[in-house]
Amino acid sequence: MSPPKKDCSPAPMTYLRSDTEIRPEAINSRNTELLAGTLGLVVTKMTRSGAEGYIDIAKKHMAPNAHLHAGTVVSMADSLCGMACMATLDETAKGFTTIELKSNFFSTAREGRIVGASVPIHLGRSTQVWDCEIIHEGSGKRMALFRCTQMVLR
Repeated sequence: MSPPKKDCSPAPMTYLRSDTEIRPEAINSRNTELLAGTLGLVVTKMTRSGAEGYIDIAKKHMAPNAHLHAGTVVSMADSLCGMACMATLDETAKGFTTIELKSNFFSTAREGRIVGASVPIHLGRSTQVWDCEIIHEGSGKRMALFRCTQMVLR
């Protein structure tokens, strides 16, 4: 007779943010006066495994060379990663802070919509690593890849 199988399923997790708080409409409402809202970032999808959103390019997003400012792209990607990071924190966390970020740029734009999607690479107890890809919706061109490391605050 074999020993009884041990239940190895993870214990249910209680999150710092409720399911209601991570709905796109709740996030977009909270962001109105914050950087993401000022940029015009609209979150379209949020789960505990990533975020998606877009920005419609406007003059305020441009650099003096009449192309999309790199800071716009970095801020968009960092915001999507940060919002998703916040959604994954357990109830013992107090928040998080970015400790490193890196971007590679492949193309730019002058008009249209840019879309981004963040995904977790590492979800540890003290650090998380997130990637975000930014694409120009009209052309389908990859514009940037972004990676950040977050320190979970306890």
